[in-house]
Amino acid sequence: MVPAFADADAVSRPLYVVGVDGLAAFLSAQPESVRAWLTASGFAAALGDLRLIPGGDGVAAAVIGYGTPATRARGRFGLAKATALPAGAWHLVGDLTPAQRDEAALGWLLAQYRFDRYRKSPAAEATLVLPEGCDGPRLLAMAAGEYLTRDLINTPAQDMGPDELEAAFTALATRFGARSKVVKGAALLEQNFPMIHAVGRASPREPRLLEMHWGNVGPSLTLVGKGVCFDTGGLNIKTSGMTLMKKDMGGAATVMGLAQMIMQLGLPLRLRVIVAVVENVIAGNALKPKDILTSRKGLTVEVNDTDAEGRLVLGDALALATETPTDVLISMATLTGAARTALGPDLAPYYTDDSTMAQALEQGATATFDPVWRLPFHTPYEPIIEPGIADLDNAPGWGFAGSVTAALFLRRFADHPRYMHFDIYGHTPADAPARPKGGVGQGARAILAGLPTMLGL
Repeated sequence: MVPAFADADAVSRPLYVVGVDGLAAFLSAQPESVRAWLTASGFAAALGDLRLIPGGDGVAAAVIGYGTPATRARGRFGLAKATALPAGAWHLVGDLTPAQRDEAALGWLLAQYRFDRYRKSPAAEATLVLPEGCDGPRLLAMAAGEYLTRDLINTPAQDMGPDELEAAFTALATRFGARSKVVKGAALLEQNFPMIHAVGRASPREPRLLEMHWGNVGPSLTLVGKGVCFDTGGLNIKTSGMTLMKKDMGGAATVMGLAQMIMQLGLPLRLRVIVAVVENVIAGNALKPKDILTSRKGLTVEVNDTDAEGRLVLGDALALATETPTDVLISMATLTGAARTALGPDLAPYYTDDSTMAQALEQGATATFDPVWRLPFHTPYEPIIEPGIADLDNAPGWGFAGSVTAALFLRRFADHPRYMHFDIYGHTPADAPARPKGGVGQGARAILAGLPTMLGL
């Protein structure tokens, strides 16, 4: 399902947006019958509270509460509940700022998402006329990229293994005229991707590295994603938390969604996307604790936990990424539980040593309603990831700052002054406005909005 706005020429009904501070004025301007109806129904303009206003032939209009500034701050996409309106076209009426109109329009599009591959659910039939001043193509591109990300994450591993993720990647490249390349199986060893091969070799579905190039002019952006289609933990098998591990390819899904946004909008840049794709399962040839791997970069890595596999596959992918000059390098991964413990599921932590990039990202996060939070590449912790027997330890048993030490591990392979890493969750644990329970992209819209500053577009 592709999101869309109602035709601007369509006959549409008004959807009044009323905050608590404007409720009295709104009610006084209504006919007595409407005022009495809303008062009797207990409408108090609470955020997201929706009421239909009857008319001669059914529903003539609707009103939705916009709460107070405090409740709006706590309830992102609070107007998205308006997608429950009766079928037909609707237009917003209310004293909204440009940012509030953008939030309402984007929230409406995101709230229409349905994952119906295995069980059909009714589509939202109410459509919104693009609010005045909103950039329709940009909003639609952001929503379409998010839909792709959600679909990929929500699909179970039986139908979204390495083969299927490769097919989705190459289909995306073909759709936008990008060049794609796949290296898989034994060819990973032949072409020097030893850590990707080591993590994925136990699965009958071969590990692989996917690469895409798009655009011929402008500054260069390289996106790297973790594509662990399912993670049992390997021989360090997960004793809990395996249920959600179909989402361990959330980094790959998110960079693919972001790539779609960039290509759909035709941004003037050169885009490279690299995704390391594996299943981390158990077999006689599985990677073992205390094995030492020699990475593509030449760094040796002691494997102290086979369940810390994401940083291994990303290490080889990041090493490849830096072999060709790029202006900005960004990696995205569902990497550590420590990040969730620190910030919860809704807030995406990121790392960078470039303050200009951080400022651009955070301004973009605010503009696109895509929250992020900066964590530090804390250099004094570097000795923690150095085991002595090898250059690096993939899982130091320190017990502190797990997301930070994982980020420091990746920085050893990125070795780029304008590198940014996201440790995302990729999952909404309960239904929220415009974010149904299940797979979700994090950080992609913030990056998209920050690219003009990051790249000088």
